[in-house]
Amino acid sequence: MLKVVIAGGFGVGKTTAVGAVSEITPLSTEEYLTEASADMDSLEGVEAKQTTTVAFDFGRLSLPGPKPLELFLFGTPGQDRFVDLWYDLARGAVGAIVLVDTRRLESSFTPVSFFEDIGLPFVVAMNEFDGAHRHRPEDVRAALELPSSVPVVPCDARDAMNVAGILLTLVDHAVRNTAGTAQPTPTATLQDA
Repeated sequence: MLKVVIAGGFGVGKTTAVGAVSEITPLSTEEYLTEASADMDSLEGVEAKQTTTVAFDFGRLSLPGPKPLELFLFGTPGQDRFVDLWYDLARGAVGAIVLVDTRRLESSFTPVSFFEDIGLPFVVAMNEFDGAHRHRPEDVRAALELPSSVPVVPCDARDAMNVAGILLTLVDHAVRNTAGTAQPTPTATLQDA
């Protein structure tokens, strides 16, 4: 069993990603946005957004194979004011996916810095929203000032196979970056998912 965190800025698709790939009905703490949060939560770029995660999303994905993997997925709230909660969600995790919206890349700096600071392996998944310009991974890597060791991959958070593939990329990356510690070797493939 491996714990994975799915993080990112406000409205980047974390709840969607957990829901797309979870084999159970995801636990979601989505609540309607209210006037009380208007001064704290800018809707610029996500004007149609009506709900937000206020604690976390939880899902589960089992990957078959000679050494099956069971992934517990924890989606974080996206607002910077919830960063203290991220510490609890990241405790015991093998790694994280930082989901980014390239139209609002500035919302990605906090989660990237967070995982760099706590030393948790992470991958960056560029959620490709309909109608948005497609950016090359190396351009996003440069904009976020990421080292070449951090995988940057395109993503459709609505597509279960795509999200499962990114989870496998993360597990592989995390195992490679935790040399010397007892970590399970990922043996499941995308075809197994």
